[in-house]
Amino acid sequence: MNEKSGGRDHLDNEERPRVTVHDVAREAGVSLATVDRVLNGRPGVRATTAQKVEDAIRALDFRRDLSASLLARSRDLTVHFFIPDGANEFMDNLAAAIRRRARAAKAERLRIETTRLRALDSDDAATHLDALTRKSCDCAVIVATDNPAVAHAVEAATRRGIVVMTLVSDLPGSSRRHFIGIDNAAAGRTAAGLIGRFCPRGKVGVIAGSLALRDHKERLDGFLAVVRAEYPGLEIVGPFEGHDVGNETARLTADLLKRHGDLVGLYNLGAGNAGLLSALEQSGRASKLRVVAHEVTEATRAGLLSGAIDVVLDQNPDHEIRAAITAARALAQHGHAAIEHERIEIGIFLRDNLR
Repeated sequence: MNEKSGGRDHLDNEERPRVTVHDVAREAGVSLATVDRVLNGRPGVRATTAQKVEDAIRALDFRRDLSASLLARSRDLTVHFFIPDGANEFMDNLAAAIRRRARAAKAERLRIETTRLRALDSDDAATHLDALTRKSCDCAVIVATDNPAVAHAVEAATRRGIVVMTLVSDLPGSSRRHFIGIDNAAAGRTAAGLIGRFCPRGKVGVIAGSLALRDHKERLDGFLAVVRAEYPGLEIVGPFEGHDVGNETARLTADLLKRHGDLVGLYNLGAGNAGLLSALEQSGRASKLRVVAHEVTEATRAGLLSGAIDVVLDQNPDHEIRAAITAARALAQHGHAAIEHERIEIGIFLRDNLR
């Protein structure tokens, strides 16, 4: 059975004639050089012209042969990840996932590189982005701080023809092409729903890594929105910023426990959970408060098993890196065309279902 789609007969992939860049150029009424610029994300094309090319790509269902395009370029597609360094176990897990994917990607003419940035240092991130060239990098994937210097560096990299995506923490309003990560506002709402059901009344302490990170701010906003709307009996103490560092988070938690002996719950929406657990243990209040944290790491796993942490909200680093590489390939194939967003699920782990 044939179906009509965009004025063309729909055929199975095996029967459909292969659409070429020549067809795209004819459909858009532009030169082959212009189509090439749009497909490869190079500057020098007016927005209206680029839109004509993108419309033609969609109308013709043009699918770029990545292997052929990489062969024609005589070099591999290079994806460069920028991951914060430091004592954040989740970031270490992301870096480990990148290393695993990098080994398999070599056979697919994908070169994957990683730079560890100084944690929460916007200038360091901007400097590294500014150092990228179109020859050295096709796609940059960055865990971004929500900062004008980083947004400016993303804009400048985009003008140089480098595709930029954000990972884990977004940079909305910038020229980044795509975001890979969970719905952080939903994660915050989930945390509020859990704590509200555990203890609908009393004081709940909130610790963040840094509210300069969009993911932390979105989690906080989602958390507070649900608490205010559904659990008016809860009193929020904080947030306090531990900068995702264990000893600083330990100090904040210890101070919080000392000043508020009637605390019934804790929500750590960032990292530094080893410090949080240490403070709970030293205070003698481990397992006596309801605690929700983020990311399955060695520290949070130990906390779940001991009962000091009740729930961990998780984003799977392997899934995120796989999605980022898939998106980078799609952008290399289709240039400025929109790509499908791969949903990253929020995992909810208790001691009973810990993987």
